[in-house]
Amino acid sequence: MLTSPPLLRPTRRQLLQGAAAFSTSALFSGCNKALTMAASPVGETAAANTQPTPLGPVSQAYLSVSAGTVGVIGSGFAGLSYEKSAMCEPLFTGTNANLIGLFQLLGPSVLRIGGNSVDQSVWSPNGLGHTAGQIAPADVDALAAFLSQTGWQCIYGINLGGAASGATTPELGAAEVEYIAQKLGSSLLGIEIGNECDGYGAPGSYFAGNWSLAQFESLWEQFRSAIVARTPGIAITGPASGSNISTWTVPFGQSATRNNLSLLTQHYYRGSGQSSNATAANLISADSKLTNSLSSLSTGAGSIGVPYRIGECNSYFNGGAPGVSNAYASALWILDFLFNCAQGGAAGVNLHGGGNGNSYSPIVDNAGAVIAARPLFYGMKLFTLAGQGYLVQTNLSAGGINATAYAVKSSGGGVSLVIVNKDTTQNLQLTISMPHSVSSAALTTMTQLSSGAQGPSLSATSGVTIQDATIDAGGEFSPSAPYALAPNGSQIGCYVPALSAVLIKVEE
Repeated sequence: MLTSPPLLRPTRRQLLQGAAAFSTSALFSGCNKALTMAASPVGETAAANTQPTPLGPVSQAYLSVSAGTVGVIGSGFAGLSYEKSAMCEPLFTGTNANLIGLFQLLGPSVLRIGGNSVDQSVWSPNGLGHTAGQIAPADVDALAAFLSQTGWQCIYGINLGGAASGATTPELGAAEVEYIAQKLGSSLLGIEIGNECDGYGAPGSYFAGNWSLAQFESLWEQFRSAIVARTPGIAITGPASGSNISTWTVPFGQSATRNNLSLLTQHYYRGSGQSSNATAANLISADSKLTNSLSSLSTGAGSIGVPYRIGECNSYFNGGAPGVSNAYASALWILDFLFNCAQGGAAGVNLHGGGNGNSYSPIVDNAGAVIAARPLFYGMKLFTLAGQGYLVQTNLSAGGINATAYAVKSSGGGVSLVIVNKDTTQNLQLTISMPHSVSSAALTTMTQLSSGAQGPSLSATSGVTIQDATIDAGGEFSPSAPYALAPNGSQIGCYVPALSAVLIKVEE
């Protein structure tokens, strides 16, 4: 079940220079003592499972964690998005054990059925199923069985663009939704009408040269009215804009109002996968465009009184950038992206993918058969291991090294810390200062290493592990025990190796 968080204005995580939160002498003294203890035996278990010292240069870094809340992560935050055309394949079925296993490894969460193929898929109530361009009852039945097995919910898109040619109508859309609601039941989170409708007026699109927000609002309302007439009380989401937050998404939401809209949805990509800027270095750098987008969405959704979700997103659009979107860089990037979205007040995100032709797909499949979980999936998994709860303020001082840190406080009182070191050579020797005394701390590492390599590579498309474990095509995942750290009062010492992310579970 998706938990809607309060709508918060985004807070950018700052990489503070120097030891602003501490005196220099206290920091170095605390760091040395804590790290000495972390490397020393704490009973037999700790002695056998101490974090190893990384090879290469080491830089001192300092992290302070406060009690100030800067966001929230609810259930279903890290979801997935697939093209509606995937329903015509033997992919979403109750017997696809591998895909079910991978979804369960992340979930329960939210699956969005959408993409460009939404407006090319027509409801065929008498169809046989598994037919390109048609959605038949059998396809919906298979999706319902899949959702039941995984425990996921679904945002389900219906054809709007086809209304331009008469391929679909409000009545046909309403009939599809009526069947969907009956079959999916509580697994249906909401209905999405159309996909990236802000682009319908572009050359070659459905309403080329003759399209406006007012026309969209009118057509959308015709479909919504027909849908709720046949399925009263159904949740409607939208507008699933590709961009144009201030000129399309927010004005649409204000026109629809919270009476007719349960969730404001927006798409986001860093840029085009065909651009010269679609590099690993660019992907793992700070994203001011995302910050501004989240701020506008948070303010706009707050004015309407509904939550918002990044319903479709990934690294670079046009299928991603080969060697970047499908590489280890994406595993580090997605951690920052997910936490930044949570800080920006989003109710969740849906990473788009599917098939084996897109570089950005978290899960690779071919004709319904799962091939592998990509590096991006590993980053999503590490995020889910941090758990749910309130994000609390962190201040990281890493001397200009490209590193970020986040903290999640659970309802049970424990705190999960995630530190991402994106520097290619510098290991961090980190001293962490918590707001309260710490009783125990355990560290899990995500890293990458190819056969014969000396260290991780941003461009590697395999070799990613979380605490020495890989994730197989069926979702099997058996990490080693986390490293035991030795707290010293309210301080913890550890290493964050170059090109790695660590998760530290802290008990006070």
